[in-house]
This record gives sequence, C-alpha cells and structure tokens, in this order.
Amino acid sequence: MNNKTLTEKESLEIITTMIERTKERYMLGDGNILLLWGYLSVGIAALVWTLLALTHNPAVNWLWFLIWIIGGIATPIMARRQSRRKGMKSATDKIISRLWSVVGFSAIACTFCCLGFLLFGGVDSWSMMFAFALIIVPMIEIAQGIILDERSFVWGGSVGLLAGIITLACIAGHVELAARWMMPLFIAGFAAMMIIPGHVLNYKARRQR
Repeated sequence: MNNKTLTEKESLEIITTMIERTKERYMLGDGNILLLWGYLSVGIAALVWTLLALTHNPAVNWLWFLIWIIGGIATPIMARRQSRRKGMKSATDKIISRLWSVVGFSAIACTFCCLGFLLFGGVDSWSMMFAFALIIVPMIEIAQGIILDERSFVWGGSVGLLAGIITLACIAGHVELAARWMMPLFIAGFAAMMIIPGHVLNYKARRQR
C-alpha cells in the first residue's frame, strides 16, 4: 500500500468538499430545529411579558422553564428523525453537534446555579440567563455559520450577540432589566438568530428540490 502525503492544496480541497457536503445535508429541513427554539423562545417570552403586564406577579417567570422542557423533549426526537434521513454523520456534523451539546449542558449548569443561589441564599440571579441566552447561543451560531459559510447564521447570531452585549452591560452596570424593554430585546434577538435563519435554510432546501 502506497503512503501518499497530501499537499496543502489537496487538504484544502478535501476540507472544502466536506463542508459543502455538510451544507447540503444541513439544508434538508434542518431549519426546523432552529424554528422550534426560535418560536418557542419568542412565544414564551411574549406570554411571560403579557402576564407580567396584566398580573404584576413575578411568579409567572417560572413559565420560562417551558422552553427547556418542551425544547428538551422535542429536539432529540427531531434530531433522531433527521439522523435517520441523512445517514452517517460527517466530521463537520459531529463538530457542530458537540458545539450545541456544550450550549445545552451549559444551560443546565446555569439553571441549577441560579436555583441554588435562590433556594440557599435568597439571591435572585436569573438575569444571568438572559446574558447566557444572548451571548453563548449567538456565539455558537456564528461559529456554525462560519464553518458552513451560511451568512444567515452569522448575521442573525451577530444581532443576538449585540442584544447580549447590551444585556451584559446593563447587568454589570446594575441597570434594571425592565420587562418593557428587555422582553422586546430578547424577542428581537431570538427572532434574528433562530427564526430568520431557520426559514432561510428551509427556503434553500425547497429551491434545491
């Protein structure tokens, strides 16, 4: 068996081909998972915002957990269906999947951390979850957009990240995250980084058929 050392050009061609194949695989209905999280997050945010305005009862904030419960149940089901449709995962698929796994585990860790502060210290640190959702999530989406050369991910993630930077600056500056402006900011961020890219991917999928 002959051992052949790949030249730099050949290596780049292999990587480019792998990314292009992954892009094709990711455009066959994969926008649905983004749409799930986008519409779910926007819908729950709008519901909480409305109930806060009507009742002024902070207990309605527990409804935020519906995002993790519904999304956590639906995502693995949708992912398994897509996996059966696509077949074996490429190396790029695995990298992107692991990046989003980091987001999921980080979200769980942040949730338990906030619960611990509340239950054992009486400290309300839930504003950290806004910063997490609008900093970590868009950064991973931007990374995915760069890997796949998908501009809707990069632009959408950038809008979400900008919302996260504003949120983080307010937390650091002890500015109250008032619902009257924080909720629209959150909704706009998730619409930009989840809903719009999700529809873009599905649109491209329809054009390829």
